Amino acid sequence: MTDRQTDRIIEMAWEDRTPFEAIKFQFGFAEADVIQLMRTELKESSFKLWRKRVNSGVSKKHLKKRSDDISRFKCSRQNAISNNKISKR
Repeated sequence: MTDRQTDRIIEMAWEDRTPFEAIKFQFGFAEADVIQLMRTELKESSFKLWRKRVNSGVSKKHLKKRSDDISRFKCSRQNAISNNKISKR
């Protein structure tokens, strides 16, 4: 995995609205894989903050916690992304 892919997975993991299923779809990383990546790439204190946030009621990292009204992985203002290939501008 390249540094750019690792950075993108970490970025997606920090976003509250991006579910683990979206990361699995784009990169093939299951939730446990993302947790392990975050544990190795982040400082211990940052990892603990991230885990606390993911397990709180604020984060919608799990599809079962999301409202049925949300049917997309990305913001409507974000450029189209398909399998981690950003569309040309």
